[in-house]
Amino acid sequence: MPEKRTPNSDYLIEARSLTKHFPVKGGMFQRTQAWVKAVENVSFAIRRGETLGLVGESGCGKTTIGRMLLRLVDLTQGQVYFEGQDISRLSEGELKPYRREMQIIFQDPYSSLDPRTPIGDSIGEGLRVHGVKNARQRHEKVLEIMRTVGLEDYHARRYPHEFSGGQRQRIGIARALVLRPKFIVCDEPVSALDVSIQSQVLNLLKKLQREFDLTYLFIAHNLSVVEHISDRVAVMYLGKIVEVTDRETLYRNPQHPYTLALLSAIPVPNPELKRERTLLTGDVPSPLRPPPGCRFHTRCPVAIDRCKVEEPPLIDLDQGHWVACHLRVKSEISASG
Repeated sequence: MPEKRTPNSDYLIEARSLTKHFPVKGGMFQRTQAWVKAVENVSFAIRRGETLGLVGESGCGKTTIGRMLLRLVDLTQGQVYFEGQDISRLSEGELKPYRREMQIIFQDPYSSLDPRTPIGDSIGEGLRVHGVKNARQRHEKVLEIMRTVGLEDYHARRYPHEFSGGQRQRIGIARALVLRPKFIVCDEPVSALDVSIQSQVLNLLKKLQREFDLTYLFIAHNLSVVEHISDRVAVMYLGKIVEVTDRETLYRNPQHPYTLALLSAIPVPNPELKRERTLLTGDVPSPLRPPPGCRFHTRCPVAIDRCKVEEPPLIDLDQGHWVACHLRVKSEISASG
């Protein structure tokens, strides 16, 4: 039986020691020859009604974490708690009630839609699967949510190729919202859109969050976008979370060298204002063979010998500002001593 914990009223969803390894198969008999260590021992919690931004370079495991929370990808190890219920090992039948409560907005709205199906049917498919058998009721709910996201009623009869990129993403948002979920994974929902359209979609997501009391995991690699929408931010590098804190603290006082490098790369709108860049050397290591110790030490400008052999713990420096860095651990110990 799945574990039932006393739910923490502050948190809607909790991840504990999430780990995901993907097999690499080869040869005549397609035997497993290696493992891609996509996510390693990641833990965090998301409060009800907040937006947690998850940022990092491509391939660091952000999307895998989002899919693990929704059980679209099975866990190698770890637990996911939704409202106190461990859903990590539930069967598909046992998961079905939770599918209504947890939805996803995909990065590419066009590839996530069936090109041969009118978008009204695509939006209403979730209603049909979850027991709304009456076609008239489904149609009314579809039109209602379409109006909410800024689409017109006649759009329900059109096909995906007849819409712009921004309109397709509104369709994706409508499809996620039609079941009235509590939690939504936003998997880089604006990265494929023009900058002017990005702001419209972000403002729409914030408006819908207030209106429907939604909780978001917002996955992105653009720190400017994350700053606009997130309440807290978690920074990932090669399958590990290296820093977590509230938005204001992260942008005002970043502590991990990787976070400093990411923030220094944000373009400054004033051409006369010059920002000191933190340039990282080398390439991101392969998740097939992640380096020992701190995974960032091969590119870190301030790495010490300890970083090469010992993995730094994620410690709380100051009231919810968590950092995984040996230099910060050393500073914290010295300060407390």
